[in-house]
Amino acid sequence: MNMKKHGSVLLLWLGLWLGLWLGFATSEGRGDEGMWLYSDAPKKQLMERYGFDATGPWLEHLQRSSVRFNSGGSGEFISADGLILSNHHVGADTLQKVGTRENDYLKKGFYARSLAEEIKAPDLELNVLMSIEDVTERVNAAVAAGASDEDSFKARRSVMAEIEKESKEKTGERSDVVTLYQGGRYHLYRFKRYTDVRVVFAPEQQAAFYGGDPDNFEYPRFDLDVCFFRAYEDGKPAKIEHFLKWSEGGTKEGDLVFVSGHPGRTSRLFTMSELEYVRDVQAPRSLQSLFRREVLLEGYSARSQENARRAKKDLFGVQNGRKARKGGLAGLLDPELMGKKAATEKALREKIAGREDLKDTLAAYDRIAAAQKVIAANAREHGMLEGGNGFHCDLFGIARTLLRAAEEGKKPNGERLREFTDASRESLELGLFSDKPIYDDLEELLLTDSLTELAEQLGASSPLVQRVLAGKSPNARAVELIQGTKVKDVAFRKKLYEGGKAAVDATNDPMIALAKSVDAESRALRKIMEAQGEAKQQSHAKIAKARFALEGTSNYPDATFTLRLAFGTVKGFEQGGKPIPAHTTFAGLYERSAEHENRPPFDLPAIWVDRKAKLDLATPYNFVSTADIIGGNSGSPVVDRAGEFVGIIFDGNIQSLVLDFAYSDVQTRAVSVDSRGIVEALKKIYGADALVEELHTGKRAK
Repeated sequence: MNMKKHGSVLLLWLGLWLGLWLGFATSEGRGDEGMWLYSDAPKKQLMERYGFDATGPWLEHLQRSSVRFNSGGSGEFISADGLILSNHHVGADTLQKVGTRENDYLKKGFYARSLAEEIKAPDLELNVLMSIEDVTERVNAAVAAGASDEDSFKARRSVMAEIEKESKEKTGERSDVVTLYQGGRYHLYRFKRYTDVRVVFAPEQQAAFYGGDPDNFEYPRFDLDVCFFRAYEDGKPAKIEHFLKWSEGGTKEGDLVFVSGHPGRTSRLFTMSELEYVRDVQAPRSLQSLFRREVLLEGYSARSQENARRAKKDLFGVQNGRKARKGGLAGLLDPELMGKKAATEKALREKIAGREDLKDTLAAYDRIAAAQKVIAANAREHGMLEGGNGFHCDLFGIARTLLRAAEEGKKPNGERLREFTDASRESLELGLFSDKPIYDDLEELLLTDSLTELAEQLGASSPLVQRVLAGKSPNARAVELIQGTKVKDVAFRKKLYEGGKAAVDATNDPMIALAKSVDAESRALRKIMEAQGEAKQQSHAKIAKARFALEGTSNYPDATFTLRLAFGTVKGFEQGGKPIPAHTTFAGLYERSAEHENRPPFDLPAIWVDRKAKLDLATPYNFVSTADIIGGNSGSPVVDRAGEFVGIIFDGNIQSLVLDFAYSDVQTRAVSVDSRGIVEALKKIYGADALVEELHTGKRAK
């Protein structure tokens, strides 16, 4: 689709959506809004609105059936023998890493007909939330009154590392202290980890992402966006107590459904100064980088099929991010939406001012605004150095991890950077020692462009840029670094890591030398951002406390890539004056292909053409609901009142792109693959009868 034309369509629909949202927002009720904590589930709302009793056992079963992917996404256990379902685009990272020139699993798909054929993921970690503990008082007590922002941050970091280490040693489980309500609460989350994870089934990407970028974030949709994995323990399929029973009946219009997943990030509790920063600085700068990288990867991919295979996952991620951020920015540029946000903040501030015991809270807004100005002044350099945008390649990331692991390892646990604490070590090492393929030509391309951007952003005459380029052009320097480094060798990484600071200091590896040459400036920028983040966090904690006093505590915090429960109904919507039904069918898929004369990206894989006659074309394929989701929910299970699996989230529609900042159920919809469509395709297109039997029985066929 023509990008200029597509952008116009996007803005048109966002304008329509925002008008409807504003009309809705002034009415009573909040629809099906909410990404709820499992420790504070919306039991009252569900009972009052739908007559549904979310009992403790029901919630615990759904919680422990839900899975978080460290690659960024969600999933669910669906059999007692460790079978896991997520999205194809969540599994794409693994499919890319295990694929080869001869076996392009992203393109042609994969099916293991036996356990022996299942392919082990090189560095995939899955987490299952086991328990939640409120540690707010202990975290806040560690911060002395009147301490500077820098000292407050250090104290908070130290106590959080201490809590995590104690928990890890006591339970053996991954332990993360999670910041909620932008600092209003701190919860300790304990997870069971699975690191022996194997690929079981994936369709062709053309079936999983049918319609490509033009159809991304659109509806109606016709995607088989699924990927099956299996968790192992001690070399055998894991024995799972909590897994979701597969629904035979699926959903119908009006059904109550639930989504259990890991929404990545929302900004609904941001103050106006923070939203303005996102609108004026963060989002435009992010979009510039995404557009730049998209052009780069498209050009690389067009040169050969092998190039296209190597870059496919990265290109998808860039295009998906570009479209999502463009939609979010369009929302923030709408004066009505920002006016509504400003009015909401003004009303809260007036309520706070009316309470003698809360008046001191008003200064928190000014403190956030002041911190935001400091962040804005340092954001460009921070993004280039600490954010890694000036050195955007895998090998630099590995080199910097080795360098910092050696430096941080000498320090007490509570004084280390968060990613190097004792509680984080296992996850750090899993990624650091991954034997995933790294391609020199792609690394050189990415690093060349990054070094060029570094020079553009900081100035070619900058002493730092001159030091980094070492008298060479960005391309010559990138080639020198990529060809000269040994960090692509896993054995070399292990040797340096185990040897600590002495080994790292002794090496003359050029990539580690590069990381070392910018580390002082990078750390200094990080320290600035951490101090400002602490100032904001303390201020948000005060605002949250005031909000709790005025409105009660039965509300949900912004998303933090931790497990949340959402709910809604299966419901179509109206677009352009026309009703859009809640469900699509296989018949619609073939009609869409014919409409485009089976041309890319609306072409069907050959097997789908050959086996069309086997399908019941009336089978529901995708469907939409009013459940509140955001990026990170990809792969989340959709369950019915009985807790049975009826679908899997894989997208939102175009109107959902401002859900980062505000919710509506007028047109905004979560898009899922229907459980009935998954089974129909597995049986009649792919002949995966054993997999279907496992879905229906909850046990692997012997």
